[in-house]
Amino acid sequence: MDERKETYDGPAGMEPEGVIQSNWNEVVDNFDDMNLKEELLRGIYGYGFEKPSAIQQRAIIPCIKGHDVIAQAQSGTGKTATFSIAILQQIDTSLRDCQALILAPTRELATQIQKVVISLGDYLNAQCHACIGGTNVREDMRVLEAGSHVVVGTPGRVQDMINRKVLRTNNIKLFVLDEADEMLSRGFKDQIQDVFKMLPTDVQVILLSATMPNEVLEVSKYFMRNPVQILVKKEELTLEGIKQFFVNVKQEQWKLGTLCDLYDTLSITQSVIFCNTRRKVDQLTKEMAERHFTVSAMHGDMDQRERDLIMRQFRTGSSRVLITTDLLARGIDVQQVSLVINYDIPSVRENYIHRIGRGGRFGRKGVAINFITDADKRTLQDIEKHYNTTIEEMPINVADLI
Repeated sequence: MDERKETYDGPAGMEPEGVIQSNWNEVVDNFDDMNLKEELLRGIYGYGFEKPSAIQQRAIIPCIKGHDVIAQAQSGTGKTATFSIAILQQIDTSLRDCQALILAPTRELATQIQKVVISLGDYLNAQCHACIGGTNVREDMRVLEAGSHVVVGTPGRVQDMINRKVLRTNNIKLFVLDEADEMLSRGFKDQIQDVFKMLPTDVQVILLSATMPNEVLEVSKYFMRNPVQILVKKEELTLEGIKQFFVNVKQEQWKLGTLCDLYDTLSITQSVIFCNTRRKVDQLTKEMAERHFTVSAMHGDMDQRERDLIMRQFRTGSSRVLITTDLLARGIDVQQVSLVINYDIPSVRENYIHRIGRGGRFGRKGVAINFITDADKRTLQDIEKHYNTTIEEMPINVADLI
């Protein structure tokens, strides 16, 4: 038996042996031993997960067993997949009715959760609808009338749909509050309580929160029956030592030219270029290839063999510029990456730190360049504020900094 412990070099919090305080002691360190439906397992591996993170090893089982669960873990520790897997394991897809309701503080987060549920539930044909403000009410009503196994949404719109009786609550067995601290600080408390009153009395409640302020504990008393508590501590990720710049490209269609201008700088070192969608990865790769630039690409639609091959080429340095999506940001542990380009600004600000942050895989030293259209300016300010950091305009001599 080899006694050496592999060193984990991924984002803090995703490490399988993260620090845990909990009143639940069972730890299941691989997905195969969780007694999951075969189709769900296929979805998990297809999504790119190999081994459950600390929170997944501890929280999936009590969630599946029907306990109320409070999990405290930062973004990026695998929380969304934890409750998505628990939900998908428990719902009956032959019943076209809402069986799990997830509330999130922002539309973007709700949409992101929806994507995770759909990807993981791919082989189960699980329907998941995002019920969020700013979208067409009639269309929302039509989809909900037809029935969706899982509904994820923001409190206002969800409450409205329940009041209009198009979101039927009688078959809901799971209620998830994601980013509960964030939700309660945004003042959704009354809406959340109103929604909760409409749910069956025996509903199972899963509450996730990065911090446990009094509001969260108070709400949990109101909602939950002796919950299992799981706490994953994680070191803060930092952006120290990473020089961050932006290039004002004005419009989406000018990004490509800007990237081509930067290509010589990119290929000096190993670079990762992030796009927000798989389609964009494919499109950008094609456009670069047509202009005779050598790039490789990787995203979750590719089969595992192809992904492994591309990663191998990138690790050995035979390919130097990799275009990818957030989904795989966590799977890339290449020591030499010293330049990250956000071709698209991440739609979820937590992903910013996973793409470039220290403690995340990339952070040794490094340079991050953000392509900003006029429409992205607010998002960039939001990222600066959230991480208490400054992102300056890219200097001409950026190559000297790498």
